[in-house]
Order: sequence, then structure tokens, then C-alpha cells
Amino acid sequence: MTTMARETTPRTPEAPRDADVRRHELAAFLRSRRERIAPEQVGLPRGRRRRTPGLRREEVAQLSAVGVTWYTWLEQARDIQVSVQVLDALARALLLDPSERAHLFRLAGTADPTPATTCPSVTPAMRAVLEQVEPFPACLQNSRYDILAHNRTYGLLLCDLDTVPPEDRNCILLSYTHAEWQSSIVHLEETQRLMAARFRATMAGHLTEPAWKMLLDRLHKESPAFRTAWDRHEVVSHRSKRKEFRNRHVGRITVDHTDLWLTPGTGPRIVTYVPADEESRERLERLQAIALSKETGPQLGL
Repeated sequence: MTTMARETTPRTPEAPRDADVRRHELAAFLRSRRERIAPEQVGLPRGRRRRTPGLRREEVAQLSAVGVTWYTWLEQARDIQVSVQVLDALARALLLDPSERAHLFRLAGTADPTPATTCPSVTPAMRAVLEQVEPFPACLQNSRYDILAHNRTYGLLLCDLDTVPPEDRNCILLSYTHAEWQSSIVHLEETQRLMAARFRATMAGHLTEPAWKMLLDRLHKESPAFRTAWDRHEVVSHRSKRKEFRNRHVGRITVDHTDLWLTPGTGPRIVTYVPADEESRERLERLQAIALSKETGPQLGL
């Protein structure tokens, strides 16, 4: 009895999975960024026996507060989970610019939890609108209270916003953790309570998003007052409201707060503060003049 040989078809190699490609690209990107940084740039001694171009793996791990073995696995494209907190630490340790930082998070397949200094949604036309409403303070915010852009008057209304790191330019965070910002709000406790309630109401649609969870964790860690407000489980919707500020340059200012929504939902919006009386208008004009002199002073040699 004879048996017929089965005809076999050569197996086509499987295409690499997207996750595998991403891990290898991430590993190569981290190595390239590590090798371009001199130790002196991050405050480390060069030493006499350094053969590695740029930083060593253990130095990156130290700067990022992660384990050396774990970081080595990351550069070896091992299948390990990377949290947004670790990615944020790596971006800082490797001195990534906004474009490189965005690339890092894209390769890791997760959202960047902090706003970039420049945001693609902030167009030149949008910035022109913010400038045109001066001396009225105005800014562009997203639904998480991140300040994505602002005009000069707003930049000096509650503090010198240019001195605040971009990743900390968040209204609810500043209202609970920044001393000068807090001292500029006349009815601080009421403002904090309402912001926490609005944040809770809006976060209901973003419960699983890393950026929202990181902001909530940070507020819990840094502010007992926020923890108290959050535990009330209050929710309120956005609405226009009269506000009073105590500006260190020009004194007390009373304004009407209005949100100009840019999408049908409670997403990005232009926040405007229109003076409620003639005295506040005059003081906002003076504040704009101070902001302009601050901007042009170095050029004039003042």
C-alpha cells in the first residue's frame, strides 16, 4: 500500500505586530536620545573612563528614579508596561523638546498627561483673538483646566504666569497649590469648592484617561483642601459668574467671567474676564500697560 505525500505550502513569515514595532522604535529612540546628552548637561561628572557616548543607562535610570534593570529592558524592547509617570520622568531626564516628547508618548501608545508649550490646536488666529480682546484678560483652556494660551493681561492677573512651568499651568492646580494665585482670588474657598465640583462633573466623561487621573492624583497629594472639597462629591455645571481679584500691581478688580465654547461639548473654550465697572476697566488698562512694559523692557534697555 502506497501513501501519497502531502503537498506542503511554505509558511509565510508572520508580519511583525504593531506593538513589537513600537517597542523596537521606542528602544532605538531612547538610546539615541541618551547618547546625545553630555553628563555635564544634567549635572553629572564625566569621569576619566567614560567610553559610552552621552549618558549611561544607569545614569538615565537614576535621573528618572526607575530601576536600572527595568530601564535596560526598555532599551532592549522587552514586552513590559510603561506608565505615563515613567514616560514623563524619562522625557525630563533626557531633556526632550515638545516634539520629541510627543513622539515618545506616541511610540508608547499612550496620551501625554501634560500640555505642551505649543499646542497644535492653538492656531495663530486663536492667539490673535486673545490679543484683540485686551485689555480684557483672556485665555484658552481645555476641559481639564489646562491653560493652553493666554494674552498678556491674563498673564499678570493672578500671578506672573510666564514664571510658571508649562506643565503646571492649570487653573485648578494653581488655585489649590500656588500661593500668589490663591492670594489674588478674593473669595478663595468658594472658588476652590466650585472648581472641584466642576472638575468632578467634567471628569465623569474622562475617568479612564491617564492625564485626568494624574492631575487628580497630584491634587490629592499636594492639597488637603482639595481632598476635603473632593470628598463632598458635589457637582456643578459651568456658568458665567462675577469674580473679584486682588492684583498685586493695580489692586482690586471686579470682572464678569464668560466661557466661549469652541466645540458643541464642554471641551476647549476661551475664558474672558470683562470689567464690571469703570474702575476695574481702568485698572485692567494699567495692567495691560505693565504687561507691555515687561515685554518690551529688555529691548529698550529698561
